[in-house]
Amino acid sequence: MRIAVIGASGRIGREVVDVLKNNGDDVVEITRTAGIDVLTGHGLAAALAGVELVVDAVNAETTDTAAVTEFFRTIARNVQQAAAAAGVRRIAVVSIIGIDAFTAGHYAGKLAHERAYQEGPVPVRILRAAQFHEFTEMVLDWTTAGDRAEIPAYRAQLVAARTVAEHLADLVRTDGPAVVEVAGPQQWRLVDAVARVAARRGKPAQVVEVLDTTDPDHHLQAEGALLPGPGAVIAGPTFEEWLERR
Repeated sequence: MRIAVIGASGRIGREVVDVLKNNGDDVVEITRTAGIDVLTGHGLAAALAGVELVVDAVNAETTDTAAVTEFFRTIARNVQQAAAAAGVRRIAVVSIIGIDAFTAGHYAGKLAHERAYQEGPVPVRILRAAQFHEFTEMVLDWTTAGDRAEIPAYRAQLVAARTVAEHLADLVRTDGPAVVEVAGPQQWRLVDAVARVAARRGKPAQVVEVLDTTDPDHHLQAEGALLPGPGAVIAGPTFEEWLERR
């Protein structure tokens, strides 16, 4: 099949490209470096010519609520319009488990992303994933000051990015529920998983949990809103298995 991957150079996008190419698919990699800008629409129509399926794995560089919401909403509308004109049969979008009640930041942006896609003419399937194993490394980098990292109170059922990519590649090919959840085998307090990353690196010495009251949705994260529901697909590897391979 000829399948376009939006955000093909990103964390999930590059994994999806690899999965599809290993399957023998003809992959169109949609990135700004390839001269295609899904935010402005520049080059998008030409890139989708002859494409049967589209995977949207795009990410945003901002977490400002207004900016990230507009970013994702605009992309969804541009892709829907161009995909309909090109005769695309289906779009699959990666999103995040449990974001329905979130009002701020990246999670609010992804909710707007989902809704804008669902308003368009081309059928859409949404893969809501738990936070990736790789998220722990990012959080450690973001929050370390000196020899201490302060990790927001957060519960998640971490899943490997590769696992998400494999399910996203399958999702775009098949009919089924409009929304599917995928998560890893174990529930974690984020601070505990990040502490294991820090121990493997040998720094920082202190990894502590804090309540980030500047985030209006901090209570949702702390209370488990981002944990999968009972119908979620549960898939390995475990966090420890993933960490051993780093």
